[in-house]
Amino acid sequence: MAGITDGNFCLKLAPYGFDMVTLGGYNADKPTMEAGCSIIQRGRQEFDIDEENLLSSIKKEANILKTSWKGTVSVNLRSVSFEPIVEVSKLHEIDVVEINAHCRQPEITDIGCGQALLYDTKKLYNFTKNVVKRAESKVSVKIRANVRNVNDIEVSKAIEKAGADYLHVDAMKPGYNHADYNIIRTIKENTEIFLIGNNSIHDLKSARDMLSAGADGISIARATLKGSVPFDLSQV
Repeated sequence: MAGITDGNFCLKLAPYGFDMVTLGGYNADKPTMEAGCSIIQRGRQEFDIDEENLLSSIKKEANILKTSWKGTVSVNLRSVSFEPIVEVSKLHEIDVVEINAHCRQPEITDIGCGQALLYDTKKLYNFTKNVVKRAESKVSVKIRANVRNVNDIEVSKAIEKAGADYLHVDAMKPGYNHADYNIIRTIKENTEIFLIGNNSIHDLKSARDMLSAGADGISIARATLKGSVPFDLSQV
């Protein structure tokens, strides 16, 4: 969650039973940083970090976790080019870099980043493949499901073919207050990549429903905004 999920926020949640926590999303190059400033100006939260200080800032936030927690640290990154994501992957404190093909803020999509990557499967494939080829950590890609004129299965297969370790799916279901479990099930039936399911997980039932649909793991965001998990993860 941009502007929210820093080291201290994640550290509060780590003891609840998470195997992995994700820092960010961070804007990782000049175009996305400029877009982030525009987003801030209209009142939304963003991490406001310049290019010169990005690596040291991420290193500092990750180190907050690494010094007192033994789990996996991921960082979600928005970038027009793949090179900054590769550079972040070289940080010793980072276990997973996550390509953000998910953000739908117009300032981000207008520069061909975030959710805009979903409209060009070949571009997303090449972007992911370039990160995978050069990264010194594992690679995840976060996507948003049910985006108009986007073929979710085609996108998922492209990410798998590019060699990503994880596919993180926001199973958004427009018009409903629960996730689209059918799209999770369909992606699972058509790929073998480790599938992380996200969206509207706020209790045991929604967590179990996501796993029953075929997700190999779940991610929780909005339900943790108060700094805790509203149910017992060990019961999932």
